Amino acid sequence: MTEKKSLRSERWFAPDDFRSFGHRSRAQQMGLRPEEWSGKPIVAILNTWSDINPCHQHFKQRVEDVKRGVLEAGGFPIELPALSLSESYVKPTTMLYRNLLAIEAEELLVSHPVDGAVLMGGCDKTTPGLVMGAISAGLPFIFLPAGPMLRGNWRGKTLGSGSDAFKYWDERRAGEITAKQWDEMEAGIARSYGHCMTMGTASTMTAIAEALGLTLPGASSIPAADSGHIRMASKCGVRIIGMIAEDLTPDRILDENAFDNALTVAMATGCSTNAVIHLIAMARRAGVQLDLEAIDGKSRDVPVIANVRPSGATYLMEDFYYAGGLTGLMSRLGDHLHADCMTVTGQTLGENLENAEIYDDDVIRSLDNPIYREGSIAVLKGNLAPDGCVIKPAACDPKFHVHEGPAMVFDSYPDLKVALDDEKLDITADHVLVLRNAGPKGGPGMPEWGMIPMPKKLLKEGHRDMVRISDARMSGTSFGACVLHVAPESYVGGPLALLKTGDIVRMDVPNRRIDMLVSDEELQKRRAAWKEPPPKFGRGYGWMFLQHIGQADKGADFDYLETAYGPASGEPDIY
Repeated sequence: MTEKKSLRSERWFAPDDFRSFGHRSRAQQMGLRPEEWSGKPIVAILNTWSDINPCHQHFKQRVEDVKRGVLEAGGFPIELPALSLSESYVKPTTMLYRNLLAIEAEELLVSHPVDGAVLMGGCDKTTPGLVMGAISAGLPFIFLPAGPMLRGNWRGKTLGSGSDAFKYWDERRAGEITAKQWDEMEAGIARSYGHCMTMGTASTMTAIAEALGLTLPGASSIPAADSGHIRMASKCGVRIIGMIAEDLTPDRILDENAFDNALTVAMATGCSTNAVIHLIAMARRAGVQLDLEAIDGKSRDVPVIANVRPSGATYLMEDFYYAGGLTGLMSRLGDHLHADCMTVTGQTLGENLENAEIYDDDVIRSLDNPIYREGSIAVLKGNLAPDGCVIKPAACDPKFHVHEGPAMVFDSYPDLKVALDDEKLDITADHVLVLRNAGPKGGPGMPEWGMIPMPKKLLKEGHRDMVRISDARMSGTSFGACVLHVAPESYVGGPLALLKTGDIVRMDVPNRRIDMLVSDEELQKRRAAWKEPPPKFGRGYGWMFLQHIGQADKGADFDYLETAYGPASGEPDIY
C-alpha cells in the first residue's frame, strides 16, 4: 500500500512543539476549531479583487464559491489578497507591476502554511503575474479566470470594449460623432463585471492559461455574469483538493509541449500582441526557452479561426462561448496540438476535448476557412529592430503589409499627442509615425502607447490607419498597422534611438523585415553622438525595476526571477 504523503501545512500545525503551539492558538484566536483544519489540505485562494478593479468586481462573491468547493472536498480554504492591477486605473501601466504581483504570488505561497492554491485573475496582467509566481513556488495550483463581461450596446450597435472605443473616438475627433452620442456610448460599452469581451489581452491570457492545462476545460470562455461561472468557481475549489492528493505540481504540466499548445491556441484565437511578452516570461519561469523565432514560426503555420474582434469583424467573447468556446476551438486544431499533455484535471488535453462541440461555424471557423491564413502575430527584424518587434497583420489594412515612407519621430507621448491634434501638422498617410522612449525602461514599464493616435488632419481627410512604430505595447483590443515591442528599446540605445524625422522606413511583413534606409556610416556617427538618458527613478520599487528588468524579446521579467538565474531559496526551515 502506498504511504499517504504528509501535507506541507502540517509542518506548521502538527508538531508538539512551541512554534506549532503558537500557530494553533492563533488559529483558535480567529474562532477556528482544530477540527476545521487539522489533517486537512489547506488551500490558498489568491484573490485579486479590489474596489477599483471593475474586471474583478464579482471576485468578492466568487471567493466564497471557491471556499464552498474546497470545504465540500474536505479541505480548508484561506483567502490571501493579492495585487489587483486594474488595467483601467493603474498608471503609468500595470506592466510596471506585473513582476511585483509575480513576486507577491510566489512569496504568499511559499511563506504560508498551504498545500495548494486557486489563483483568481483575469484582468490583463493578473493572469501572467499569478501564474509566473505560482510556477516558481512549485505547489499544485489551478487558475480561475475572471471571464469576459457582457457585450456592449449603443443605438442598436454591438460594442466591444477597447476596439470600438478606439474606433469611435477617432470618429469623434473627425467630427462624425457628437458629444451626446459619445456620452451614450460611454454608458453602454461596459455593461457588467468581467474583463474585456473582445479578444484582448485578458481573454488571450486566460485562453493561454487554459491551453497550458491550468484551468478546468472551457473555464476561460465563460462570461463573468453567467451562472456557469459560479459553478466553475466551486469546481475549482473541489479540484484543487484532488490535485494536492495527486501531488499534481506545475512541473508535471508545464513542459515544452504545453507551451507549444498555448502558442498554437494564441495564434488561432487572433491573440493580443501582449501574449508574446507574457508567454515568453511564463515559459522561462518553467525552464522552457521560448523565443520570437518559435512564435513567428507558429504564426506561419496556424491560421486565425476565432472570428472575434479585433481580428474578426463581428463577434465578441459572449458569442465565442456560446459557439463552443475554447474547447470547441481547440477541437478544430487537430494535429497542431499535443493531445497527450497533462492538465489540472488529472487527464490529458485530448481527454478533456473528447466531448467538445461547435455550434456556430462562423464564430469558430474551420482550418480551411480561417479569417486570416496565418496566425495572429508576425515578428519582424532588421536594422531598426535587430532583436525583433511584432505586428498583428490580421488587425490592420493589408495595404500596409509592405510599406515605405518617411519617419516622423517623437521622444515623448505628451509631445506626440499635442502634435497629432494639430490640424496643420505637415504629415501624409504615407508617413511612418514613431514613438520612442516607451519600452520597459523608457516608459517606464512599457505602457500601452503603441496604438499611436491617428493625426487629426488625416482623420478629417478620411484616413483611418497608417504605419506606426514604437518600443511600447498596445492594448490587446487595439488594431491598426502598429509595430510594437521594438528591441532593444531606444532608452538603452537600441537603433530606434538613432532614427531621425525624414529617414525612410521600409516594412515588409511577408518577408518579416523592418529597416531604416540609413547607411551604416551615418548610423555610426549617430551612435557616437547618442547619450544615455537619465534614470527614471531614484529609489524604491521603480529603482529596483530599472536595475533588473529584461527587454521585451526576453519576456520583460526580472533577471533574478528567471529559472536560469539560480535555484529558489526553497522551503522556510523554521515553522
